[in-house]
Amino acid sequence: MNDTKNSPLVLVVEDYQDAREMYAAYLQFSGYRVAEATNGIEAIERANELMPDIILMDLALPKMDGWEATRRLKEAENTRHIPIVALTGHALAGHAEGARQAGCDSFVTKPCLPDALVAEIKRMLESREHGGGTAKRSGRSGGRTRGSQQ
Repeated sequence: MNDTKNSPLVLVVEDYQDAREMYAAYLQFSGYRVAEATNGIEAIERANELMPDIILMDLALPKMDGWEATRRLKEAENTRHIPIVALTGHALAGHAEGARQAGCDSFVTKPCLPDALVAEIKRMLESREHGGGTAKRSGRSGGRTRGSQQ
């Protein structure tokens, strides 16, 4: 992916600056264009402004959490088609189910290996390109699936 001008745009929504910058740097290194937001309100504004190809959404955010931001993005006609990958520090099955019910298309447990995150983004984008609609929930962390009910 050397031609970043036509590369998919990833909106990284993460309030923790070090994590956000690490995700952004690795995604850019992997050939993606990246935009950033630090809370759920910014996420909605940036998604409407930029129409990203995919959103990485931390669920524990200030001002408006990722759960509510995801619900609002999936309820809106102009953003409901955008795949959302939930990023969370909680590996509990209830969080995966809650993320799915909020509208997340996939679920990744933090900390995750950058390669695993890029692989999940690629999988989600390919699924969308091939008319996959809502993708399977992965529950991936560090490249391993953690007991998700698929």
